[in-house]
Amino acid sequence: MTAPLVQFSPVLLDLEAAQEMTQVAVDAARALGIPYTITVVDGGANIVAVTRMDGAALASIDTSAAKARTAVYFGRATADLAGAVQPGAPLFTIATSCLTPLAFVAGAVPVRDRAGVVIGAVGAGGGSPQQDHEVAAAAVAACPA
Repeated sequence: MTAPLVQFSPVLLDLEAAQEMTQVAVDAARALGIPYTITVVDGGANIVAVTRMDGAALASIDTSAAKARTAVYFGRATADLAGAVQPGAPLFTIATSCLTPLAFVAGAVPVRDRAGVVIGAVGAGGGSPQQDHEVAAAAVAACPA
């Protein structure tokens, strides 16, 4: 007998959805000809899936996760947050006040449910910030949530 899935939080993004989005991201990365790491997190910024394509930079493992986490924490694409952390801007020191790494560079997009609630994010690392954003946005656009 299989026990029913216990849902501890309303911010659950399941593995099936994460895998579907990851496949779309991998296809987008292949179209660019660039090896990527794709990280999908749930609404609590907990990792659901990580895929590192052959040849992807080692640093992209950490950067894709940090971008995804940042998109969940702020409920915005990281491309929209870069200006807020510049010297003199309101969030200039925010990265130093968090225990886990954040990344305020393009490359992550939040996943929202039909009601607009942030239930996760996709972070991408491997190309330029603009390319990373495009790969993550393609993945999120394919989300079945």
